[in-house]
Amino acid sequence: MLSTTANINILTQTNFLPYIWNSLMQSASAQLPLILVDGSSYLYRAFHALPPLETSKGQPTGAIKGVLNMLRSLIKTYPNSPIAVVFDAKGGTFRDELYAEYKAQRPPMPDDLRSQIEPLHASVKALGLPLLCIEGVEADDVIGTLARQAAAQGQKVIISTGDKDMAQLVCDKVSLVNTMTNTFMDVAGVKEKYGIGPELIIDFLALMGDKSDNIPGVPGVGEKTALALLQGIGSMDDLYANLEKIADLKFRGSKTTAKKLEENRDQAYLSYQLATIKLDCELPLKWHELHLNEPDTAALIELYNELEFKAWLRDLLDKNTSDSSEQSTTEKQPEAKEAKEAAVPETVATHYEIIFKQDDLDKWVKKLQDAKCFALDTETTSLNYMQAEIVGISFAVTAGEAAYVPFSHNYLDAPKQLNREAVLAQLKPLLEDPKLGKIGQNLKYDMSVLANHGIHLKGITADTMLESYVLNSTATRHDMDSLALKYLGRSTVSFEELAGKGAKQLTFDQLEIDSAGFYAAEDADITLQLHQALSPQVKAIGRLQEVLDELETPLVSLLSKIERQGVKIDVPLLQLHSQEMARRILELEEEAHEIAGKPFNLSSPKQLAEILFTEQKLPILKKTPKGAPSTAEAILEELALDFPLPKLIMEYRGLSKLRNTYTDKLPQLVEQRTGRVHTSYHQAVTATGRLSSSDPNLQNIPIRNEEGRRIRQAFIAESGYLLVAADYSQIELRIMAHLSGDKGLLTAFAEGKDIHRATAAEVFGLQLDKVTNDQRRSAKAINFGLIYGMSAYGLSRQLHIDPGQAKLYIEKYFERYPGVRRYMDETRSSAAELGYVETLFGRRLYLPEINSRNFNQRQGAERTAINAPMQGTAADIMKAAMLAVDKWLEASKLDARIIMQVHDELVFEVKEDQVEALIAGITPCMENAAKLDVPLLVEAASGKNWDEAH
Repeated sequence: MLSTTANINILTQTNFLPYIWNSLMQSASAQLPLILVDGSSYLYRAFHALPPLETSKGQPTGAIKGVLNMLRSLIKTYPNSPIAVVFDAKGGTFRDELYAEYKAQRPPMPDDLRSQIEPLHASVKALGLPLLCIEGVEADDVIGTLARQAAAQGQKVIISTGDKDMAQLVCDKVSLVNTMTNTFMDVAGVKEKYGIGPELIIDFLALMGDKSDNIPGVPGVGEKTALALLQGIGSMDDLYANLEKIADLKFRGSKTTAKKLEENRDQAYLSYQLATIKLDCELPLKWHELHLNEPDTAALIELYNELEFKAWLRDLLDKNTSDSSEQSTTEKQPEAKEAKEAAVPETVATHYEIIFKQDDLDKWVKKLQDAKCFALDTETTSLNYMQAEIVGISFAVTAGEAAYVPFSHNYLDAPKQLNREAVLAQLKPLLEDPKLGKIGQNLKYDMSVLANHGIHLKGITADTMLESYVLNSTATRHDMDSLALKYLGRSTVSFEELAGKGAKQLTFDQLEIDSAGFYAAEDADITLQLHQALSPQVKAIGRLQEVLDELETPLVSLLSKIERQGVKIDVPLLQLHSQEMARRILELEEEAHEIAGKPFNLSSPKQLAEILFTEQKLPILKKTPKGAPSTAEAILEELALDFPLPKLIMEYRGLSKLRNTYTDKLPQLVEQRTGRVHTSYHQAVTATGRLSSSDPNLQNIPIRNEEGRRIRQAFIAESGYLLVAADYSQIELRIMAHLSGDKGLLTAFAEGKDIHRATAAEVFGLQLDKVTNDQRRSAKAINFGLIYGMSAYGLSRQLHIDPGQAKLYIEKYFERYPGVRRYMDETRSSAAELGYVETLFGRRLYLPEINSRNFNQRQGAERTAINAPMQGTAADIMKAAMLAVDKWLEASKLDARIIMQVHDELVFEVKEDQVEALIAGITPCMENAAKLDVPLLVEAASGKNWDEAH
């Protein structure tokens, strides 16, 4: 049996409609059929059949994509046929007046579906398809009226629907096609499927009723009985004229059926009226006035961009560019040209060069020297910045003009490309000139790769990845291809298109030179154009230019330096930890099998759910979107409070993750050349401005459990050096105190009190010295929980107390700290009005769901609105501190360097006899990174390994 996804693929990929067309067009006159699409039917079916899809802003799109897929397929198959799409209009219909209970059992339309109707209608219109929504009647009635009009004049009609009611419309001129199930029905098809002809479908529905529409039918008459009655005697009128003959029919219950019919005569005929598709609706146009119009390219580009249908957008932009080129050569009419220019930003004509000769390189070097700034991009052998070697470099000074210099393509003979060392030596003075501006996309990578060749890139003017990120961190992904689509309306050549995918993917130095040259030159050109597009937008909004100039851009060089410095790892210790974990994991597996009473795969959610909820009858706390009991971590954590098996599973999962992610993987990440591990820091991933890291991810190593601390013990200093960890103390709570201006919090921090103990004293009405450790723990959960928008229910789960008690704790908290409640209320209100929140440094986080009609989405956005200014400000403070510390280190001449940044902590490697000097110097740098109404406090310590330094 095919999965839902497989069925949808059939919908979009199979080409069965031409077969239908051929079967219909066997007459001498090759007449194009009229296609009438039941949009409402497909909208609901696509919503329930397709997996839930949504944009990065949270706009659901699954139903839209499903319906548009079907329409695009129809348009492709019937390029010249008139196609109209019909949807139900808002409000009631004449059937509601006939029967108040009509469709009354249906639940309200889900918000996730309702929000897709308007963009779907807009997309249908932009495709050039007539769209009909007629008040007072249903889509079926509109389709029935048009089909009857057309058939009466000899026009072939195909109704595209998944609704069985439409079978009543089938005749020699009207057929049905269900593109969801790949089925086609003419008159013979209806008889084969239902056992009766189209002329009896209404009687069939009236007798047995229809649960989906709440048509009552005749009680006690189901599908088999209705079919036996119609086949044995005839229509409903015939039945009521021959009630005495029903007892002679040979079906179960025939003796009592006549009585049921007689007693429910009025209901049967009411059902007949409700099931009958209206064929005489008053419509604003006739069937022959339905025409397929030219698509509105500008509208489609805007819609596909907003809905993030990237493949369709790419195809559209490619076609649009091609059409524009053709237009310029054939001198089409001005009206058409204006329409194309309105569709996308003006396309710049391109002139790309591949430089093989020294004279041409000299000309470009002169051009770069004379420019105030230029865009550059390196092409390399690897994405690993520590291992990558440069095979070529590209430049752009003017939009549309770029050059690529290949020097290490392994299939080109030396005379056909310039010498790498000679080229880099010639470029080195330009690249290291701080007065000559450089523009790039993710320049940190290029900087690190150039450093492998002894070139220290200086003069960074702009990084387009960071310009986009600062402008709107959540609007799009910040890779070049995504940015080109969004801000330039241009589809760029992807690396996979040239090099392939998977194990057989070519490296850049293996690519055919013409393709490689265009790709590389385009990268530099697009980067320059993106800067020209993004820079004015950044400058025009608030203090975003300050965030870019004072934090993000200068951080590029520092992060590159930290990454290349790396950190030393104790490989034998990690291997020992891994072996011990493996033994404990095996023990946990055996214990779990014993509790379950049989062996099972602990890593399989399906098998685990079967054991927990079917066999052991544990309470189902939550279900997955597909309706299966959830075995997510939060669920197991709650079940573990009362049941042993979930507790074992939690420990098993935690150890397995640590082993796979760290103790096994870290030794593999040691760089042979340096003997150290080199992570990659990412500036443009998190929404709030925090740095993230990968390979390895330093942010996820636990600090509060033994296994996490043992992993940290494997991060060690070189011989003769120590590690120093400098950590901001409760920085987000301090920011909360500053932002809220709450007197109680400000006083507690100013007096240097233990903020959690002080909060406990306020909430529980105690003297400070009377607060117990459990009360302090509760207060700590409240302090941090409120920052992240925790509800009373969430607090009750964390503290394992009654929700009512948790609610009382929160109410007491707000009574004691009214400024915090005021800040939260004002922040929610401001975010709803403006659509964004800001950090103290002026960084913005946009909240597209802050006014969503979906309660969960809106509530999530409100939680983010409260937390983001604190988390974002903390991130900004850390970045400012890193820059201040690095500047001090360079001036101090100490034998010390930053080697890691993790959460609110900086980790240094320093000569053993310089630890005190380092701590004395970095502490004020970090504590003065921002001026708050409460003091920033930094705690620093040293040790031979990372764990000891805490």
